[in-house]
Amino acid sequence: MEEIRKFDFADSKTVKNIINNYILTEETLVKQLYFTTSHGTTIGGFREDVWKGMFEQIIPKKFVIEKSVFIIDSEGRVSNEVDLAIFDETYTPYIFRYGRLKFIPIEAVAVVVECKSQSLNEKILKNWAESIAALKTSKKSYTRINGRIIVGEKERNATQTQTRPLRILCCLSERITNNVLENGEKQFDIIVRAPSEKSGIKIEFDPQKELLKDWYLALNHVGYEQKKEQGESVKEKIQIDDGSILGEVKLTDYQVKNEEKNISLLSFNFQFNQLLMLINNPIPFPHIAYAKMFGDIAEGAENHE
Repeated sequence: MEEIRKFDFADSKTVKNIINNYILTEETLVKQLYFTTSHGTTIGGFREDVWKGMFEQIIPKKFVIEKSVFIIDSEGRVSNEVDLAIFDETYTPYIFRYGRLKFIPIEAVAVVVECKSQSLNEKILKNWAESIAALKTSKKSYTRINGRIIVGEKERNATQTQTRPLRILCCLSERITNNVLENGEKQFDIIVRAPSEKSGIKIEFDPQKELLKDWYLALNHVGYEQKKEQGESVKEKIQIDDGSILGEVKLTDYQVKNEEKNISLLSFNFQFNQLLMLINNPIPFPHIAYAKMFGDIAEGAENHE
């Protein structure tokens, strides 16, 4: 008779301890967000640090989180200030850094986070999101991979044609209207709320993106759905992988529940990192496109006023 070993079974006690640790971490996080001084005021920068700490606990080490940055693209467009930017520093250089002033190319950025308290100005939030959505990645890249050299503009079979970062709002507000941008997308892909000290963390994903396929197309083929609606045969022109293999996987499948209650932080860990894996490596960096943009502006070219 084959010997039964304890290692052949799930260690339920340890797994439950991990779950409980996530629950306690969430409670601590919320208490920190609602911490006030003896004068009844809360420092906004402290809250940003709390949110930053939450992301640092769950993202892979390949990513870096920076506070107070500006995102730039190869056409010279610059975003509004971003409270937290999550990006891959190993693939793409800083364009400019001087002390706390940082400009990061859009090609490197996986996530942008806006941190707010309870008072939300819808006009300001929409303007912020529009400034991010206006940035475009460039395909003017030259990259050597194993066995060949890739010219970005001539690559025909692509899983990335134009990427964009996830847009996240972290706030303490009870409710928030997630308005629609000019391109038809919601202004925020994810809203992370702590509406009260006892409520825990509430995480809401864009309901327009139910399947992993929806997220894959939105993050790796920006404008694909809009061009399809306009009757353009995008797939035939650039032969993209339309992510049909992801068509049956829902983001809600990654939720972890305890007695029907969602364990927010643990679920978010799996959901958020799955979305990061859909982006995976940044689009190859278009050095020549940025060099041309800087050169044109230095010479006063009219198309870069």
